[in-house]
Amino acid sequence: MRGETAVEGEGAMDARTQTGRGHGFGGLGMILGNGWLDFGVIGVAGMLASFALATVWGPAEAQMNKKAGVERGVFGKLDDSTAIEVFTLRNSKGAAAKIITYGGTLTELWVPDRTGKTGDVVLGFDDLKGYLGDHPHFGGVIGRYANRIAKGKFSIDGQEYTLATNNGPNTLHGGTVGFDHRVWKGEPISGAKGAAVRLTYVSPDGEEHFPGTLTARVVYTLTEDNALKIEYTGTTDKPTAVNLTNHSYFNLSGGRDVLGYTVTLNASRYTPVDSTLIPTGELAEVKGTAYDFTKPMTIGSRIAELAKVKELGGYDINYIVDGESGKLRMAANVVDPASGREMEVWTTEPGVQMYTANWLDGSIHGKRGVAYGRYGAVCLETQHYPDSVNHANFPSAILRPGATYHTETIYKFSAK
Repeated sequence: MRGETAVEGEGAMDARTQTGRGHGFGGLGMILGNGWLDFGVIGVAGMLASFALATVWGPAEAQMNKKAGVERGVFGKLDDSTAIEVFTLRNSKGAAAKIITYGGTLTELWVPDRTGKTGDVVLGFDDLKGYLGDHPHFGGVIGRYANRIAKGKFSIDGQEYTLATNNGPNTLHGGTVGFDHRVWKGEPISGAKGAAVRLTYVSPDGEEHFPGTLTARVVYTLTEDNALKIEYTGTTDKPTAVNLTNHSYFNLSGGRDVLGYTVTLNASRYTPVDSTLIPTGELAEVKGTAYDFTKPMTIGSRIAELAKVKELGGYDINYIVDGESGKLRMAANVVDPASGREMEVWTTEPGVQMYTANWLDGSIHGKRGVAYGRYGAVCLETQHYPDSVNHANFPSAILRPGATYHTETIYKFSAK
């Protein structure tokens, strides 16, 4: 793909926003066979990320002194005067989460460090204008189909559907205008086990060329034990492809890059990809590769083996979560030694995509004016595998009338 149409990374912007770069790889042999990237390059990137994120922490007291529950307000207005609401979820421990109805986006997530000081651990913007502009899906609900569909084509019951190709030759994150750029309807939920908001979006038949009217609902719940629970449900009137996730970029320290974070993944296999980041169909063992996080490893310990392939830039791969798909189980554990924050990721989904913000380059200025740099965050997107609609050996991502799509993911925070 070098010299041809650019193929953006999992967290990168679609063809409407950025077309100047390409990345991908043709297998681990290619990655391990071309030498090592000088760690000095990553060191410079790390220093830039550290400088860029140094001001991300806000006044913790303002978060701690608010009453537990749900607050409802206005985040901004679209050009047609449509009001975009913001729902602030709080627990009695001082944690808080803010969700807006534009894209069902998680804009802020405040959790304590080892000293009890709260900080915002997700990347994003201070105002609606930022989310309306060009950005790599910060915090949004991704749909109708998260991740990639090869060549923008899939078939159901012999009927082929052709989608917009917004990521080189492929469809990424739902097409030209995905769910993270749609306006959802929000309402607080009473009686939930924590502060909760339910968001609803009805995607009409043919939107982005997907078949069927899909009614999607997402419930965010902030619990008393500092966990953000996300439940996704969907129903359709025609067979269709569905794969919903949240695309939050996590930085647990509020500064520095994430290369020193220790990660453990409950995943002994992954799905290798081709040069356009479409799975080959193989379910490969991580053992002996740079993808092995079955034991605690820092993100930066082996990222050079991937970063040397300029089309890839770092981690951007789907892991197969061990255990029974459909059952809630731990997928990942992330520890930031600087702040003491620890994040557990639990899910019912069969896979989780780990992306290390390889293509952030400081050109995007987010909350509090911070410039977001390379490796300045890690994404852990729970999902069905990329391009599942074109691989019979992958868990099915087809939803049929009469059935209900339902998945659950929990991001649980602690500190020590």
